Amino acid sequence: MSERVPATGTVHWIGAGLSTGSGLGRLCETADRVRLWHRTEQRATDALAHLGLTGRAEPRAYTLPALAAELAPGDVVVSMLPAPEHAGILAACVTSGAHFACSSYVSDPVLEQVPQAEKAGLVVLTEAGLDPGIDHLFAHSLVARAREAIGDDTTASYTFTSYCGGIPAVPNDFKYRFSWAPAGVLNALRSPARYIENATETTADRPWEATRPHTLDGETFEVYPNRDSVPFVEQYELPSTWQARSFVRGTLRLEGWLRAWETVFEELKAGDDVRITALAQELATRYPTTEADRDRVVLAVSLDVRGEDRSWSGSCLLDLVGDAEESAMARCVSRPLALAVGHILDGSLPPGLNRAAETAARSEEWLGELSREGLEFTLRVDH
Repeated sequence: MSERVPATGTVHWIGAGLSTGSGLGRLCETADRVRLWHRTEQRATDALAHLGLTGRAEPRAYTLPALAAELAPGDVVVSMLPAPEHAGILAACVTSGAHFACSSYVSDPVLEQVPQAEKAGLVVLTEAGLDPGIDHLFAHSLVARAREAIGDDTTASYTFTSYCGGIPAVPNDFKYRFSWAPAGVLNALRSPARYIENATETTADRPWEATRPHTLDGETFEVYPNRDSVPFVEQYELPSTWQARSFVRGTLRLEGWLRAWETVFEELKAGDDVRITALAQELATRYPTTEADRDRVVLAVSLDVRGEDRSWSGSCLLDLVGDAEESAMARCVSRPLALAVGHILDGSLPPGLNRAAETAARSEEWLGELSREGLEFTLRVDH
């Protein structure tokens, strides 16, 4: 493994949208120097004032050349921009010898640059927010506990579910309020979902058509699969001797969402890109998240394993409502990301690709740190 480039203590945080919250403030306490890059210097200044961080971070007007000009070897760049922007930013990091972090899924253009970054001794941290992020920590923790209880060499079958959703704390007639790019919300529903059901790989071309009820602590939600769940069987280190009865990672919505969105689904079926883009804006205008609204984040991960002579089940539940100071989504995305960046700064993450915490031991460590910082969750184990 290449020798790791020591972190300088300078963090460049790019973007101050709805997912930037108290995590940035946490970095202002742990890093030696923080720069907030936004569309203009004035918007960066205003964002810092809104977060109560005036004077604690330096405002900057973001362009990729401007960022590159200020990077020094060992700096850490945190991108809160859309995933398509990450490859260009990582390329600038590799050129300058800077570490890179984001909360998004690792993309192919980012993955292609990982060998070069690793050879240069740089950390490439991805999937370190809420979902993806905390969900990975929950999954690794549950799988490790189950493996200890059941045994890796034991023939067993299991059911794994991981559902996450940002929902209104007070339900409205649409059962949803837009808190991130409206076109992204609709286009995610247009992407096929692959998962395991009845021990068979299954693909839902229209994920919402696989929606089903899901009860948590007596409250009923609606859930549906998204993206490709199958690669996470290996990523979460489930033993090869165990067979998946079902393995699903997906999205959680309020009860009644499927019915409330019927007209939206008809538009999605038609597949008119221009119309769907316009519809996204119409819906975001009609159902925005305003300063008066409180959001709610629910993340529920469960694992049930049935062996020949023993069974084990466990679950993790995070259920958080935003307040006047910070939305639940901003807290749940920015706090884990800041925690992860702190581990780049202290030198405990290795060069190359890191997806949140990829081992059970590190997951337990990070979950403990998140709990101490106020992101509380419930762990239940039934032997």
